[in-house]
Amino acid sequence: MIALRYHDQTKHHFNRFARSLGYLDWATQPDPFRRYPGAPLIELPRVQLADTVPYEALYDGGVEPVPVSERSMGEFLRCSMGLSAWKQYGASRWALRVNPSSGNLHPTETYLIREGRVYHYAAREHALEERCVFDATREGKGEPAAFLVALSSIHWREAWKYGERAFRYCQHDAGHAIGALRLAAAMLGWRLALLPRWSDAQVSALLGLDRDEDYAGAEREEPECLAIVTADDPVRWLERDPSPLAGAAARGSWRGTANPLSAERVDWPILDEVAAATRYRGAGDRGSGIGDGGLATALARPPHDARSPIPAPRSPFPDPRSRRPARSVILQRRSALAFDGRGVLDRDAFVTMLRRLRPPAPPWDAIDWPPEVHLVLFVHRVEGLVPGVYAYLRDDTTRADWQAAMRQEFLWEPVKANDPNDPNDLFLLVPIDCGRIANRVSCDQEIAEDGFFSLAMIARVEGSLRERGEWFYRRLFWESGLIGQVLYLEAEAAGGRATGIGCFYDDPVHEMLGLTGHAWQSLYHFSMGTPVEDARLTSEPGYAWEPSTTKDTNVTKATSKDLG
Repeated sequence: MIALRYHDQTKHHFNRFARSLGYLDWATQPDPFRRYPGAPLIELPRVQLADTVPYEALYDGGVEPVPVSERSMGEFLRCSMGLSAWKQYGASRWALRVNPSSGNLHPTETYLIREGRVYHYAAREHALEERCVFDATREGKGEPAAFLVALSSIHWREAWKYGERAFRYCQHDAGHAIGALRLAAAMLGWRLALLPRWSDAQVSALLGLDRDEDYAGAEREEPECLAIVTADDPVRWLERDPSPLAGAAARGSWRGTANPLSAERVDWPILDEVAAATRYRGAGDRGSGIGDGGLATALARPPHDARSPIPAPRSPFPDPRSRRPARSVILQRRSALAFDGRGVLDRDAFVTMLRRLRPPAPPWDAIDWPPEVHLVLFVHRVEGLVPGVYAYLRDDTTRADWQAAMRQEFLWEPVKANDPNDPNDLFLLVPIDCGRIANRVSCDQEIAEDGFFSLAMIARVEGSLRERGEWFYRRLFWESGLIGQVLYLEAEAAGGRATGIGCFYDDPVHEMLGLTGHAWQSLYHFSMGTPVEDARLTSEPGYAWEPSTTKDTNVTKATSKDLG
């Protein structure tokens, strides 16, 4: 499979890193803001509509829906894909965003489709560029309680710094963006679900990404996903035929041409190859590559239905975080550069964070597959837990397979849950001071050692690709990004900070765990702790019209995964 070949070729090893330029060519640094000159620019309202919603309400489905309007859509985009701050050091000034990104390079672009219009979100201006007007009489015009949101990736933005590993990071960022969008929707009392019938080609037609004349001399965008956002149950949208809407947009009146992001670019052919191999061809592609044995395995796996109601239980622990405004937690999310190695996390808060990573509560109702990504945790300083290496299962049915794949000497000792109704999903594998181990496998970075804990996200790769098809390779990274997005917010809510770690030594992680072959692969590392402030930086609000009302621990422009 091309996806597996790409994955192997872009691994980091102790003696060499995946291919990249090996230096930063500042003369060709990509513009972080895509615009479409020639398209009308429509300023979004600047009204704060959800500043009293408690953080806990993002996950329990208890928010009264706000009517879908220009005002609420403006709040939705501002609290998911907008700017969170401007940082400055000397003469250098750069923006951070609500959604994190590798290298703060932001390959992810956002589009909104509503009532016969296709809009591109211009994050710097907090405005919509009207790219297309089309006849939507038969395709949903007159359904004011819903709209579509779509994501695309510009691979060059990540390849400029990371070379061949860029495709991985683009998919991480897409997952973070899906999480940011879903939780912003939850803050407004809305539902969001990916639309499973839309092929990548149809999404491309809907967004105009296949229009060669609009990208002459500019970097192309790769379609990622399309989702319905609604105050109602999204079920009736999930099986709707995408052809009429995609066709109507293709026949529409388009305006604007993409701005070039760099004067020159370096080609990495493997990025085009893996992008082509992992494109989703629509509902008929969902079983591609399933053999008899794979089909039996797929049918045996428990179903997951993103369309069902989500009355998720509240955390059983008294938690002061539940009273914090969700909006302030979302907007203050940052990536840390360094941690104070003396910080300690409360055990109950740690367990609550892990519970957030299990379906069916948001953001997990946005996707339509069961958990394929599980956690190996390097616990350093969690009060009431023995330091060591732990396994956290996001799906109880995974334990037998995962335990059989790992080292036989691991203990698999269940960690007693605080509530007897909670599943036993956290297991101690080895009681050990694992700080140096975490540091070493995460590209020798102290941030993996100095926090409360760090972790590796381990995905069931080969089996899921054979059952579903190579298009699912992207989804595994999306799932990893979703996990990261939840943990980012949990860190902020707990008074800490987190960071994604994209640089890790792939196979040494597998060897440490006893994993062989492609069955299980590490896709993303993550760390959380007490941040160390960088007093050299100055900080300003993301938008001049919105005063800063949240804490903002300064972090530098580059972090361990270089997330903004």
